[in-house]
Amino acid sequence: MTFDLLAIYQDLHAHPELGFQETRTAGVIAERLAELSGVEVTTGVGGTGVVAVLTNGEGPTIWLRADMDGLPVQERTGLPYASEHTGQDESGATVATMHACGHDIHVTWLLGTLERLVATTDEWHGTVVAVFQPAEEVISGARAMIDDGLVERFPQPDVVLGQHSAPAPVGTVAVGSGPVMASSDRLTVTFTGRGAHGSAPQASLDPIVTAASAVVRLQTVVAREVAPSDAGVVTVGSFHSGTRANIIPDQAVIEISTRARNEETRARIISSIERIVRAESEAGGLPAPTIERSPGADVLVNDPEQAAKVLAAVGAAVPNAIDLESGLAMASEDVGQLATAAGVPIVYWFTGITDPELFRTGRDIPSNHSPFYAPQAETAIPVGVDAAVAAARAYLA
Repeated sequence: MTFDLLAIYQDLHAHPELGFQETRTAGVIAERLAELSGVEVTTGVGGTGVVAVLTNGEGPTIWLRADMDGLPVQERTGLPYASEHTGQDESGATVATMHACGHDIHVTWLLGTLERLVATTDEWHGTVVAVFQPAEEVISGARAMIDDGLVERFPQPDVVLGQHSAPAPVGTVAVGSGPVMASSDRLTVTFTGRGAHGSAPQASLDPIVTAASAVVRLQTVVAREVAPSDAGVVTVGSFHSGTRANIIPDQAVIEISTRARNEETRARIISSIERIVRAESEAGGLPAPTIERSPGADVLVNDPEQAAKVLAAVGAAVPNAIDLESGLAMASEDVGQLATAAGVPIVYWFTGITDPELFRTGRDIPSNHSPFYAPQAETAIPVGVDAAVAAARAYLA
């Protein structure tokens, strides 16, 4: 039996599901895993997560992780298998969905890796736990699986491994050491004022003006409160208020996303945001705003010794494996929570999925979360499988 990995990928790409809605995706994964000899499959972990255990004698235990969820993005790639799928967002609205971050190819890589390991059990010993995780995009899936007993119910790992697609040329694999992905937090701030007719602003406490002033002031947090040698991001990605031009509303809500390269900067940014929104409310004569902070992701730190081990192993299988000298990316991931919960090191690397010809022609390269994000799957799938198998075999004696 041999998986048609390209067909699996195209099917997953055409049917992206949002976080904790990945029932079809989980079903496809479980169906394929059932075809692999010796693999024990558990579904419904953390909601829609799937865990597969392959034991092959005495030896180390590794966890290999792939995330499954898509994004609320309208696909514009023009691919024959482009998504026409929809889902329900957090507000209950129907939205177009897309695998705009490569989670479809992550799942395909991990299925291909398990298939290869099953086929070569005479060459390695140990235990492989494949973790197919839901809801990475909302930084909730890893925590949900942990809360559902992931660490207690399955073999304890010696290391957690994973890879992510990157808008780099196919054939490139980059393994970083130390901090490789930033922390992430999301804050929802509700300014509550007093509504009035648009012709009588003096009767109102206008939350729009206060919120708008806060949005502008928040742009100074990184520019004036984070050292130039450090790194941080404050993005106001959502602003909702009002219904008509001649009605001053009584509420305005903004959503803020933050990134930081260390916990000290993370805490400073959060503190500054809270100070600013409270001060702007006071300046506008409004009561103190409501600030809700969603559980976020910590800085993802690759263990240096283990990263060097993985880089050496992957380099023997993929000629263009490199040390990610640029270090930290300001994107975020919750995979580190799996390693933290298990009390073991983690190595997380990035594998190129973009047609190398695009770099030679100077054309724009779609990034993750772009509606044009389209892996060159035919060539990127084998490279990702080779990299993951090599990394796994570095530990499986």
